[in-house]
Amino acid sequence: MNDPADYKARSVSVALATAIVVSLSLLASSALGLKWLGNDEGYAPRQPIAFSHRLHAGELGVTCQYCHAGAERSRTAGLPPLATCMNCHSKVTASFLATRAEAEAAKRENRKPRPVASVELQKVYDALGVDHEGKPVAGKPPAPVRWARVYHLPDFVVFDHRPHVAAALACQTCHGPVETMETLRQAASLSMGWCVNCHRASKVEAPLLNWPKKASAASDRHASVDCKACHY
Repeated sequence: MNDPADYKARSVSVALATAIVVSLSLLASSALGLKWLGNDEGYAPRQPIAFSHRLHAGELGVTCQYCHAGAERSRTAGLPPLATCMNCHSKVTASFLATRAEAEAAKRENRKPRPVASVELQKVYDALGVDHEGKPVAGKPPAPVRWARVYHLPDFVVFDHRPHVAAALACQTCHGPVETMETLRQAASLSMGWCVNCHRASKVEAPLLNWPKKASAASDRHASVDCKACHY
């Protein structure tokens, strides 16, 4: 029969070796910039239209919910219809520099300025089947823009924008400094630990706890960490 003391010593050795291997793996992963499977932090897919959040949300100060109006009234923030873009871009068709250059050229050539549309805005007009003034173009039917989704969650996770918006949580909490991003990227790991730590640290009003139900205890002012809050 095996000596119990010898068996115990081998078990301790195996456990210690496993801990060392795991620790070294974590250190190597951190040093090499490797990520756990399913962690898409930093993912920034190329979009069919190069929309600049830095310009719109940063320099121009367009609020997030002007374009992503669904965040306040539904689970998903949604994408704005191109008609929303036309609220501004039926008048603004190119950069200020490009527009001024055409105006100066027209003055030198003693003619009226021609319509100027940037390459990316022309994609918007083409998708809508309209000219830069929003008038339909004959023989050019509308076509959907196939945006590349940036943020993905597993099917067993249910995230709802409504309670987060109602709690006045800044969009940057989850999406990072969007107003500085030329190309939108995933700013957080979206791991369960990342979400749980935020819930533990966040204090909210009682009616928002355990959304959509009210909190059972008025003294508990932290966001729910109950499994059913995100897995129901």
